[in-house]
Formats: sequence, C-alpha cells, structure tokens
Amino acid sequence: MPWDTQNPFIFCAYHGDKYPGGNENLGPNVSLAGRAIGQDFSGKDGWSMYHGHTVPGFPAHPHRGFETVTIVTKGLVDHTDSVGGGGRFGNGDVQWLTAGKGVLHAEMFPLLNKEENQFELFQIWLNLPRKSKMVAPHYKMLWKEEIPEVILETTEGAKTTINIVAGEYQGKKALAPNPDSWAADSNNEVQIWTVKMEPYAEMEIPAAQEGINRGVYYYQGDTLAIEQQDINVQQIIALNPEENVTLKNGEKPSEFLFLQGRPINEPVVQYGPFVMNSQEEIHQAMMDYQRTQFGGWPWSSADHVHPKEAGRFAEYGDGRREEK
Repeated sequence: MPWDTQNPFIFCAYHGDKYPGGNENLGPNVSLAGRAIGQDFSGKDGWSMYHGHTVPGFPAHPHRGFETVTIVTKGLVDHTDSVGGGGRFGNGDVQWLTAGKGVLHAEMFPLLNKEENQFELFQIWLNLPRKSKMVAPHYKMLWKEEIPEVILETTEGAKTTINIVAGEYQGKKALAPNPDSWAADSNNEVQIWTVKMEPYAEMEIPAAQEGINRGVYYYQGDTLAIEQQDINVQQIIALNPEENVTLKNGEKPSEFLFLQGRPINEPVVQYGPFVMNSQEEIHQAMMDYQRTQFGGWPWSSADHVHPKEAGRFAEYGDGRREEK
C-alpha cells in the first residue's frame, strides 16, 4: 500500500503480509499457481510475492538521487547491493540507505519459520538536496537494540510507545542518520517515529517551526482522536506544525507512523527509481545506469538470499561486518 507524503518525503510504501511456512529455498511452502510471478501485488491469501520468483521481495533494482529508510517491524529482509554490501535485518531494525549518485540493491524477504511468517515493512523515500544527489552511496543499520524508545503512561496506566528513528522526543535523540542526509541538519527538523498506543492512551506532539511539513499515517487500529476530531484507520492526516497536537486513542490498540521535515525548496523530477532536479538529469541517470549498472552486480543472482542459519548482520563495502 503506497502512501502519498509531504516534501521532503517522496513516497512511503507499507507492506503487511502473513506468509505461510518457508520451504528449503526460503520461499513459501505452498503453490504459487495463479499468481503473476514477478509482478504479484495481489495480496492473495493475505500475502504477495511482489517482484520475487522464488522468495518474496524485490530483486536487484537501481536508485539515484534520494534515500530509503526501511523500517521492518516484523519478519526479516535480506539486503545485497552493487557496492558489496549485504545483510539480514528485521524485527525492529531500520536500514538507512543513501543512494546518492547511484546504487543497485535487492530486498528479499526470507521465510525462515516452518509455520506462519508475519511480515511488516515501511519504506520511506527521503529526498536529497541538489548538493547531495551525486554523493557516494552509503548505508548503515539502526539496530533495534539501539533505537531510542520513549514510553508514556496515563494515570490509568495506558501506554504509548514511541520508537525514534529520526529526530527526538522528550529529550531522547535518534541515532545519527547518514552524513549527507537532509535529516543530518537539525534545522530541517526531520522526525520519523513509529508509535503504538494502547486503548485509551494519550500523547502530545510538540509544535515545530513555521513551514515544516508533518503528518500522521494511521495504519492499524479503529479510531484515533487528533485534537478531539476522530479519524479512522487507513487515513493520512496533515498537521499544523505551529501547534502542539494531542492524540487520544480509542478502545482498540492503534499504530501509526509520524513523518516531519522541512521541505526542500528545489524542483523534484521523478522517473521510477530516479529522483533528480530536471528532466536532463533523469535522462543522464538512465544513461549512466545502462552504461555502468551503478557498479555492477557482485552477487550470484538478482534475488540473492543469505543462508538460513545466518543471524542478523550487516556487511559493508569496506569489509566491516556487524552481527546481532
């Protein structure tokens, strides 16, 4: 499910799948007959293969001119890229990838459990300003154990849990974003939070500066009151940046994504996976990709997955490795 976003964000995709058990190839252990394999967004039986043929996910594809922030709340993602990076992350981890001048990467969803495999992912596209669109590709992991969390509690004991992917809340600051990110400058007031509210929980979003864009993406629950106005699930609500905003949850648990940032006041020209400032730059991106494949593909297949026994890890193009 794609969501429209406000500048400086370009796009947000939400994937919620209830996959069956996995087979020896880490794909679904059921028949794929009747699916448009390679282009399956059907949601048939509660899940999709997307562009995957054996394992669900998105085989090697290019990006230029922006960043992807991938939040995986349930399940796992196997990452590989054209600069030699790879890893497995999920169940609360976040990957921050600056595509910059160009990167080819794959995001596959290995099904490790023999029974049901729950999966939930947000991918947020955050634009880069002109000065940063052609920087070298760079990615880092924000591991779930290190992502700051704030827990609020009403006098009746109803809790709100805020995971701070970018920005800050009540004095707790997120881990540093990538160095060339629009979010790296605090004056841009970029905030990315995932929020879970228990029944009848409450929270307040503090005011920001004039001209900041901000919105709530309400994806799980029943009703949520924003400044005493009830909204229903699957709604996107733009907020006034210059006012404190009070949220009160209804009788069922609610979950939402909060995005905020100063708009990048430059032309935005998008063609598929390329986001630049002019049509000429888009044309150049296409020519560069056709000519160089943004460094080529060092992996054995476009839909590479890591061994089943691998844990959560990240490998970088410079040879560094992290394990969790």
